Amino acid sequence: MVAKSSTRAVLCAVLAMTIGLGACGSQTSESGAAGGRLQIATTVAPITSIVANVVGDLADVKGVVPEGTNSHTFEPTPEVARTLANADVVFVNGLKLEDPTKQLAAENLNDGSEIVELGNLTIAPSEYIYDFSFPKDGGKPNPHLWTNPPMVKQYARVVAEVVKRRDPRNADAYQINLVRFMNKVDELDAAMKTASATMTESQRQLLTYHDAYAYFAQHFGWTILGAIQVSNFEDPTPQEVAGLIDQVRVAKVAAIFGSEVFPSPVLQQIGKESGVEYVDVLRDDDLPGAVGEPEHSWLGLMRFNYITMVESLGGNASALKAVVVENTAPDTAKYSQ
Repeated sequence: MVAKSSTRAVLCAVLAMTIGLGACGSQTSESGAAGGRLQIATTVAPITSIVANVVGDLADVKGVVPEGTNSHTFEPTPEVARTLANADVVFVNGLKLEDPTKQLAAENLNDGSEIVELGNLTIAPSEYIYDFSFPKDGGKPNPHLWTNPPMVKQYARVVAEVVKRRDPRNADAYQINLVRFMNKVDELDAAMKTASATMTESQRQLLTYHDAYAYFAQHFGWTILGAIQVSNFEDPTPQEVAGLIDQVRVAKVAAIFGSEVFPSPVLQQIGKESGVEYVDVLRDDDLPGAVGEPEHSWLGLMRFNYITMVESLGGNASALKAVVVENTAPDTAKYSQ
């Protein structure tokens, strides 16, 4: 459930506190209005896609975190610094996902530029999820809100609020794009609920390589058994592996899931010793398809992962397959590869 803190009033307040802006309702940057096209930098590819679906071809969008890179540990390059220095707005996930990139952006901001942390403007601290990969004593909540459709709608709302304020001449077009995108997110959300309803509670259990589905599970009524990638991003200990094998055996799941980008011998071992299928094609931050194709999008990413999980665990994914993957505005963003 999206927090009440995501209302326009709180959005303004948090933006003001975080970025040092004045009153949200009255400030308008001239970057989009008179000084040319709005320049936007983004971090991970799913966020780049969400932003692109709101702004379309009315602004220049450039992602800085290469697809297939571990965004938690990514160290930005000098080229990234130049991109951030030229941006009017930098959209980051926040929730401490990409702190080095956020810090670099803060050090290179021009007067009037701003950093917008989408995750922090979507849920309140009381809604943060801490777990095995993101323990509370580590101070970093699970940041993967974009696997949960209602939270993605809030990401898009925040993006629209910011770009309409920065570029008021295109405000109506941004609003139209926003509504179209949210309708598409709702379609995927409904399809996933239908698919989940074809599964028993015991089938709706996930053991994955990367701990990216905590908010997804909360929304759709799934259970997270665990994740192989622990909080320090090293392999789990032999004792932890043994515990996961026991969990899988007790849960009697049909499959466990690895990453298409990061092979996991440990997950292979768990699958072999527990007698379950190891499916190693889930995608984390890297979008399917080639840049410019409809599948290379947040919608394409989530639909692919949802179908993979549902079918591998014994559910019926026909409702998800019926969702047409398409961008709701021209995606002219530049994705870092």
